[in-house]
Amino acid sequence: MDTIPYTVQAREDTGLYNAKLGIWLFLASEVMLFGALFSAYVLLRTGAGAGWPAGASVLHVHLGAFNSVVLLVSSMTMIFAWASLKERNFPRFKSCLGLTILLALLFLGVKSHEYSTKFEHHLYPNTSTFMAIYFLLTGVHALHIIGGVVVNGYLWGPGSKMWQTDPDRFTNRIEVAGLYWHFVDLVWIFLFPVLYLL
Repeated sequence: MDTIPYTVQAREDTGLYNAKLGIWLFLASEVMLFGALFSAYVLLRTGAGAGWPAGASVLHVHLGAFNSVVLLVSSMTMIFAWASLKERNFPRFKSCLGLTILLALLFLGVKSHEYSTKFEHHLYPNTSTFMAIYFLLTGVHALHIIGGVVVNGYLWGPGSKMWQTDPDRFTNRIEVAGLYWHFVDLVWIFLFPVLYLL
């Protein structure tokens, strides 16, 4: 059985290296997942009519806004991590990717606080349709954040040994991880106004 060789340089037929093509295909499936969830939100909200609560009346808008800033900054630090490898500055890469991971953990900490506050006020997914869709959308998003932390943590730790043997391939891995991370951040940019402000 023939295998597709890993390429560091862009392929002539696609203009992409294999991993980048793979992540774009994966992200297309993620767009379909979140597209379905957002569609469910729209259908539930339009069906509820005037009975749908304003997100600001139930959710902590200031915490959601803070988390938005945290994720936007984490996207910047992810870009800086990749750019550091392009400049062959490995210590700066470690600092920037480490900061990205810490910001992701901060986001999860704030989200956990939000969840615990909801539970203290007896607001659960079965409380209302709004709470059900809130917990579903933010929960699926939080799982994606956890996945990003696991991948970035590996690339920051044991996976970074590849820098010594194959720096171009390692740089490509960071770029691919960055594309995933930017997608997760972009999803939150849609989630925040839809759930918290509208």
